[in-house]
Amino acid sequence: MHNSDLLFNLHDKPSALTSLIAAFQHMLASFVGVITPTLIIASTLELAEYTPYLISMALFVSGVGTAVQTKRTGPIGSGLVAIQGTSFAFISALLLAGNQVKNNGGSSEDILALLFGLTMAGAVVEIVFSLFIAQLKRIITPLTTGIVITAIGLSLINVGMTDLAGGFNAQGFADVSNLGIGVAVLLVIVFLNASSNHWLRLSAIFIGMFLGTFYIVFTDGINLQHLAVLPVIAIPQPFAFGIDFDISLFLPIALIYLFSAIETAGDLTANSLFCKQPTSGPLYLSRIKGGILGDGINSLLAGAFNTFPNTTFGQNNGVIQLTGIASRKVGFYVAGLFVAVGFFPVVGGILQAIPKPVLGGATLVMFAMVAVGGLKLLASHALDRRSSLVTACSLGMAIGVMMVPEALSQLPLWLKNVLSSPVTSAGLTAIALDLTLPKMTDTDSSVLGRNDLLKSDENQPVASEN
Repeated sequence: MHNSDLLFNLHDKPSALTSLIAAFQHMLASFVGVITPTLIIASTLELAEYTPYLISMALFVSGVGTAVQTKRTGPIGSGLVAIQGTSFAFISALLLAGNQVKNNGGSSEDILALLFGLTMAGAVVEIVFSLFIAQLKRIITPLTTGIVITAIGLSLINVGMTDLAGGFNAQGFADVSNLGIGVAVLLVIVFLNASSNHWLRLSAIFIGMFLGTFYIVFTDGINLQHLAVLPVIAIPQPFAFGIDFDISLFLPIALIYLFSAIETAGDLTANSLFCKQPTSGPLYLSRIKGGILGDGINSLLAGAFNTFPNTTFGQNNGVIQLTGIASRKVGFYVAGLFVAVGFFPVVGGILQAIPKPVLGGATLVMFAMVAVGGLKLLASHALDRRSSLVTACSLGMAIGVMMVPEALSQLPLWLKNVLSSPVTSAGLTAIALDLTLPKMTDTDSSVLGRNDLLKSDENQPVASEN
């Protein structure tokens, strides 16, 4: 039975053209996120000669991982359109490890061997963690996951807004032309998405980005010189650089894998929410367990196929909500597109050339929708005084580390790396407070927005507004 907010539900099978259009928008929403960590790591560690190959492998593994998550074979995978991609959370820890090898006189191959070895070893931590999800129901609650989803959206908005203004460290950052193009793309997407025509709604992101790119091509032009140096085809080769391990450099990465699993739980809860699937109960917990296990398996594959830790992306949840397509069939199309782009670096190079203001205008609204999804999950349950305190403190920490990151500068490096993620800060704060703050009795409870106390009759249900 169709929900009015969805054009296609989870198990529906839209036409090939509809699936391809929706899948292309998913890929556009996540493409830069997939390749950017690799670009940062390769640039910082001076691995320029291997950068095109590393990017191709990141895209290839993202495609395979997305298929694993969508298919849900046995206990592995969430069974949702959960796009996999290279995680930003590990960049600092991987750079720390790579720089240590470099300072000790190691070659580029030595650096990559260690990074991929650490990636695979850490994946085992996430796999083991997934086995205990059923026993952690006290931690994964609507309150904590709603907070994490909201924090995910808030943290991504910074990325979208930066791109809208021209991109990080770009010349002409915040030029009026950049802002104008980005806002125009955003408005096109919003107004088309509000249309009653499902084809316009389906194609809103694609149309907005195409129009923005078309305008820039015929006004300023787009630089495609980087395409000339790309290889024609990239063949996946397991363990192309060997494998290495260092226990002292492994501990920070192992910890980040644990927090990445909590972030994945929030992403999958948002995905379930937008797909009109349960966000509590046995099926929900099974999806969370399978999704985190899938993340671990996919990170094992990532290390084996010469790329960095993978995680479930949150930005694609906004695509589901905007397009109204939650079909798993789309997930397989996304997987196929990523694998194809991974084999043919020139395709990825063309997509990489999409102007930042265009990308920012499209992603800003999608990322904001993720935050709104978290707020909806919080609003679907009665927020008493205790829950309001947990929410306020957790989101305060998330926004705080985003606005004043130097506040963590005196912490040990491993702890700084963990807490510098707004999602991790919010999640840890929410879990700690939810576990330690005493439960409130009916006489103490008050629903947010009301000034009167609820009566003390213990059998009286607490009202909530949906």
